[in-house]
Amino acid sequence: MRFGFDIDDTLINLREHAFHIYNRKLNQNIGIEIFRELKTVEIHEAFGLDKVAGGRMWNSLLEEIYFTNCPAYDGAIELLNQLDREGHEIFYITSRPKQYCQETQEWVREKGFPVREQHFFCGMQDQEKIDIIKQLNLDFYFDDKPVVLETLKDIATKVYVKDQSYNQHVSIPRIKDWTSFSY
Repeated sequence: MRFGFDIDDTLINLREHAFHIYNRKLNQNIGIEIFRELKTVEIHEAFGLDKVAGGRMWNSLLEEIYFTNCPAYDGAIELLNQLDREGHEIFYITSRPKQYCQETQEWVREKGFPVREQHFFCGMQDQEKIDIIKQLNLDFYFDDKPVVLETLKDIATKVYVKDQSYNQHVSIPRIKDWTSFSY
């Protein structure tokens, strides 16, 4: 079978990792419960930043957010390695900026995820991402982002949403915990 995965906030806990970095950089102590209630992908509102200031902060910290000790969700690495051992094809499809694609692929591999060069797609806008997902004829696809997921409702691929506070309105099968996923 062919499995496709977004990376950030699907396989790894990037936003929470960034939340802790923001707390440290802004010398604040915003509680994790505030993070868990956010209804947007962006985290800047929890720190009293508007969209422009929040975007600037995110962009200034991208390398630290992307390539430090961001944890994988429990069971994600093990599940993908199991799928790989069983002979399934695993595709990574991430919208991370093009300039970070090679480093992202290396980082994902170093974390312990199985990566094949020709199965790693990076550096595209949401519409390009959707087109790639459709072209790959995946059996399963996993993502957290509502604007991507909502465009995939009419394809044969079995689509799942990785449960997040900002995607509760998406009514497709939900992954809350990778350790309990079975196909």
